[in-house]
Amino acid sequence: MPTTIPHESTLDDAISLISEGYPYIKNRLEKYNSNIFETRLLGEKAVCIHGKDAAQLFYDNTLFWRKNVVPKRVQQTLMGKNGVQMLDDKAHYHRKALFMSFMSRDRIEELMRLLMRYWRAYARKWEKMDRVILLDEASEIFCLAACHWAGVPLKPSEVRQRAEEYMAMIYGFGGITTRYWRGVQARKRSESWNEQIINDIRSGKLHVPESSAAYQIAWFRDLDGELLSTEVAAVELMNVVRPIVAIATYVAYSALALHQHPEQEHKLNTRGEEYLQHFVQEVRRMYPFTPLLGARPRHEFEWSGYTFKEGTLVLLDVYGLLHDPEIWPQPEEFKPDRFKDWSGSPFDFIPQGGGEFDTNHRCAGEWITIEAMKASLKFLTRELHYIVPPQNLRVDISKMPTKPASGFVIAEVKYVGLKV
Repeated sequence: MPTTIPHESTLDDAISLISEGYPYIKNRLEKYNSNIFETRLLGEKAVCIHGKDAAQLFYDNTLFWRKNVVPKRVQQTLMGKNGVQMLDDKAHYHRKALFMSFMSRDRIEELMRLLMRYWRAYARKWEKMDRVILLDEASEIFCLAACHWAGVPLKPSEVRQRAEEYMAMIYGFGGITTRYWRGVQARKRSESWNEQIINDIRSGKLHVPESSAAYQIAWFRDLDGELLSTEVAAVELMNVVRPIVAIATYVAYSALALHQHPEQEHKLNTRGEEYLQHFVQEVRRMYPFTPLLGARPRHEFEWSGYTFKEGTLVLLDVYGLLHDPEIWPQPEEFKPDRFKDWSGSPFDFIPQGGGEFDTNHRCAGEWITIEAMKASLKFLTRELHYIVPPQNLRVDISKMPTKPASGFVIAEVKYVGLKV
């Protein structure tokens, strides 16, 4: 006989999810002493699962699909409609290949060169400022670099507006009122802007490099040989730029980690690239970004004694997996050296999704995230001097997504250039 799944005795637990934030699943797993439980969210049954084995199950494409998984509030803020995240099977593989084509070594190196150009330009501006909110400034830097790299025209007068729009989308989906509606309006404005870019490329009014994401997306054809609709092409172009802008949050977290663990700067400057990689991975593990991921069973099946019904919403606990003491001993301590012995499993370290890049719903830009964080850390530790004035550095894990409350303020900035 199949084992009964523990379940929450509530009519709908969506308010608890929003109010508790990242630990929502973790709290109930501890309550039931189980790696699985059932609840109701936004009017439907949901099964929440946790653990490395659960992640491996979740990324089995023969068992799960992503159709009708992303809630409307997330589509209206973060992801948009009908993008690559909502596809399955051949349609997903075909469009995912487009995104993976942007991830060649040469293209990533080009993006890193642009990123460093803008870091250095902004540093000279910061020398004249009394205080710098690193998260806000980094979002502009990443927006500039991403748009330039992707072939998206961006006027100097537009940089702040577009960066703010992308950040509003990123932080909007977990809001209840003002933050959510700010994200909705930001997506509408940005989609309209990107639709015009696609139309201008197709009409010949705008000329961009053929290797750029804007050009490739504008002329990409689906499995039926048809161009993407203007609306979907705009969503996919934003799906290139928006995740790069989001890396600004990881930069703020990196600076926070350096501030809270000052001994790390010496290690970063003396232990070489391997330790830099470990530091970046520990930031991605330690500080929350993605709380959970969803999928639906293609058909009924049993796993670990439990029956999964076709079409039921299944939620994988990302935050809890990254803070699981059985996988990551002393998970609340910042220890980059823990990655020296990490096996590289695609199922126990999934800050941007798990499984394989080409066939699973794992973020195509994860390599960009890692390289951009490393480049930014080198800049902060080797080319910049600054102090960290008193401020509220709390990271509130009841908010999804979250960030350092102050945005990480720095002052008395001096650009010293690259140390040889």
